[in-house]
Amino acid sequence: MQRMRRLDGVRGLLAMYVLLSHALPLTTAPLWAQRLFAHGQAAVELFFALSGLVIAGALERHGGRFWPFIQARARRLLPVYLLVLATAISIEALGDPLSALPWTGAAAREIVSPGLPQPLWAHLLAHLTLLHGIIPDRLLPYGWVTLLGPAWSLSTEWQFYLLIGLAAPKRLGGLAALLLAVALLYALLPAHTEFSRAFLPAQAGWFALGLCSRIWLLSGRAAPFLACLAGLCLLALLGTPERALTALLWLALMLAQTQSWGVLLANRGLLYLGAISYPLYLVNEPVERLLALWLGPPLAAHPGWFSLAFLALAVLGSCFLAAMLHHVVELPFMRQSKKKLFPPVIARPVRE
Repeated sequence: MQRMRRLDGVRGLLAMYVLLSHALPLTTAPLWAQRLFAHGQAAVELFFALSGLVIAGALERHGGRFWPFIQARARRLLPVYLLVLATAISIEALGDPLSALPWTGAAAREIVSPGLPQPLWAHLLAHLTLLHGIIPDRLLPYGWVTLLGPAWSLSTEWQFYLLIGLAAPKRLGGLAALLLAVALLYALLPAHTEFSRAFLPAQAGWFALGLCSRIWLLSGRAAPFLACLAGLCLLALLGTPERALTALLWLALMLAQTQSWGVLLANRGLLYLGAISYPLYLVNEPVERLLALWLGPPLAAHPGWFSLAFLALAVLGSCFLAAMLHHVVELPFMRQSKKKLFPPVIARPVRE
């Protein structure tokens, strides 16, 4: 399957949506706007479906071999992650930005922590090992979103990489069925309340949907996709019914890959946002925290001016920093992975 450019447009849209979902609760934006961008978790779930769709192809390019695949994933993700994590910790140590923003409420506090968590060494170790998504909340309270909030999904992704890398499936349908069954069973077990949504079983259905989407796009067989879509809608009814809308939105995004109206996803701006979507997803929250610390005290008496300046700088600053990380850090490590996968061919002289 050739890499579909419109998927990059989807990534760009989702990354920008997450950025605004983190930024708007810190402003005096109208309530309708905050509600419109209050579904950041749904955007991340669509990212998981995207991973299910494309990661199987990455494993195939490595011949189904676990270590080359997992090493390539590490070179692709960890350098940017570690840099942003160190930056986020440094910014979080500066204090609580919400203390200077009296108009913020509970939604902002869910995004912005008051300071560094304790014990810091435990949270740091969990993040460095990407285990913060599998630690029960009673052992490390809120450990899945401390230090660098968006990184909770990176832990979930890593759990999926380990599973698919070890399984090395020749038939994606079997792994998709297993993931969907795990998601349904996990939703019925009372023990699921002990873990956060970063635990793989809580998101397994979305990865299954991505795998079934790959089957559909590769072979034209829509039955596994439709069965998985129905399973996710059932799963939504067992917990959060509006999650069914997320599954239906994924269906629309898949149809956009082949329909003429889907060309809107392939415009240059969205494609570039898609190219920098990974660092953009990670950096937006630290950038917004730093801006709130900087702009909050002088503009506390002028919430309207704060909101305008904050939103503009949050978008521009996050995109600029993400572009820098993409070109200076992410792309060089990606090229290293490609060189290892496709080493240059040295032509041998032909003997006469």
